[in-house]
Amino acid sequence: MSITSMFTAVSGMNVNGQALSVVGDNIANMNTHGFKTNSVVFGDIVSQTVGSLGIGRGVLLNEVSQEFTQGAFENTPSVLDLAVDGDGLFVVKKGNNTFYTRAGQFGIDKHGYATNPDGYKLQGYQYSTTGASSTVVNDINVASINSQPKASSSVTVYANLDSTATIPAAFDVATPETTSNFTSTITVYDSLGTAHVVNIYFRKATEAATGNTWEWNAVVSGSDNANSSNDQVQASGTLTFTSNGALNAESLIAYPTVGFDFSGGATLDQTIAFDFGESITESGGTGFGGTVQYSGDSTTSFLNQDGYSSGTLKSLTINDDGIMSGIFTNGQTKNIAQIVLAKFISQEGLVKQGNGLYAESFDSGQPIVTAPGNSGTGQILSNTLELSNVDLASEFVEMIIFQRGFQANSRMISTSDELMVELVNLKR
Repeated sequence: MSITSMFTAVSGMNVNGQALSVVGDNIANMNTHGFKTNSVVFGDIVSQTVGSLGIGRGVLLNEVSQEFTQGAFENTPSVLDLAVDGDGLFVVKKGNNTFYTRAGQFGIDKHGYATNPDGYKLQGYQYSTTGASSTVVNDINVASINSQPKASSSVTVYANLDSTATIPAAFDVATPETTSNFTSTITVYDSLGTAHVVNIYFRKATEAATGNTWEWNAVVSGSDNANSSNDQVQASGTLTFTSNGALNAESLIAYPTVGFDFSGGATLDQTIAFDFGESITESGGTGFGGTVQYSGDSTTSFLNQDGYSSGTLKSLTINDDGIMSGIFTNGQTKNIAQIVLAKFISQEGLVKQGNGLYAESFDSGQPIVTAPGNSGTGQILSNTLELSNVDLASEFVEMIIFQRGFQANSRMISTSDELMVELVNLKR
């Protein structure tokens, strides 16, 4: 009698015990973000063949495969909590070593790098200060990112100028309150991002049956003036209205000082255009879309300018394309980087490294690293984490099956032992 059955049963106990370890690992990681469940593949062992019959000698654990199915999503308050909706893995680096992961818990470290909790740096295309995207995948860093100032180049003023106003004396920058009818004040910015107040004084110049004419003078105070310690007119022009109050024509802007000369070391001769609305003559408009002249108090209805000061990073946003944008203290938004994803021909061939990381292997093939949405990769969800894809009910069923398999094989050893005892007793 052969005792092969005992060794066959031992192999069954070993394999089912290993399978239980895999199930235990799955259950233990059911709350691990980005974890992908493992499943076991058994294979039989053939020791000899008698005729057309193969006699086996047990079982082996042929493979522990990873199932890269999509896990459920969990909403979080952190914009740097990321999940991939579809195929693809985040690319992270530590030193010269590159790894891949579905666990998207990232933050900003003290050096400004986007990293996971273990210090692995998230990879992407960094944007330059001019807004150009790099074509080289590198560490994402937000340190020293700021928003450069922009000098004001245009001012828009919409107002109603009182048609019943009396004509004052010629405008005198020394006494603007008595030589003008109405004032609008706006803040503009120089090339260094410094704010300067400009007062726009409106003066009724002429009255006529066909319409009235108004003068305007943009005045810079002596404290902001690089040319003089006195207030100075640095831009001026005229506005002509029709008899029904529409803006008919605007004169060319005159710059008595060539341009605006603000103190503080900024670029001189700064040209700022003034827009009072769509005039009939110059813009082909109706004349009612901006500054008008009706009976009633003079009021400003709209003020705007296109400059801004410098700004520091206040918060981040990340869209579905993985573009990380910064919102700055000056109200501007600027692209900082685009997160990349890696796709493998065989994700199941990746080698587990622990902490939710995977490494490239011969079986996985080389990765395609690209922007989200390209080459079959999915989209990136911000304020979201991917949960594990462990199905607890299925794992309990698998656990019962492997447990019964272990028990059955142990019973096989007991049965084989009883047969051996009977064989020994034959000689009595």
